[in-house]
Amino acid sequence: MSKIVGVAGSLRSGSLNAALLRAAAELMPAGSALEIGTIKGIPLYDADLEQAEGIPPAVALLKEQIAVADALLLVTPEYNNSMPGVFKNALDWLSRPPADSARIFRGRRVAVIGASPGGFGTVLSQNAWLPVLRTLGMQPWFGGRLMVSHAGKAFNENGELVDEQVREQLREFNRNFVEFLKN
Repeated sequence: MSKIVGVAGSLRSGSLNAALLRAAAELMPAGSALEIGTIKGIPLYDADLEQAEGIPPAVALLKEQIAVADALLLVTPEYNNSMPGVFKNALDWLSRPPADSARIFRGRRVAVIGASPGGFGTVLSQNAWLPVLRTLGMQPWFGGRLMVSHAGKAFNENGELVDEQVREQLREFNRNFVEFLKN
């Protein structure tokens, strides 16, 4: 059984990327599961806070979810042609303390997808994640890309994926990512 933890990089309640993550969880192939993690409640990284109080509970919970998973799925919005600061901040916290970073990230397989109301999807945000993933020692899957452009049309007002073409692309992406995890 392949277990993946998925995290959306937006805090907005109506986030298209959170909706994409929920749809991905629903469309996992047999013999696999996608558990949804969250960055909600993770404060801005502050070394003084870390020294005084240690790792915040929201960070500790997400770290343990990732540590016991086979892989990580990052579902990233694109803000100003890059990754959202709140999402990068979460990974910065997850890499603390440095002695624990390898347990969470080193060798962990990862894929990146995203949804955007714009016409280019999240191509620049997905590319911006590559140096971070390399630095953390992760193993990105390059076997497929999923960038949902004009995502406001792909989801209904309840955040349900209604675009059948995107649904099939997501199902295929999931299937191929899970196959990658078997090797």
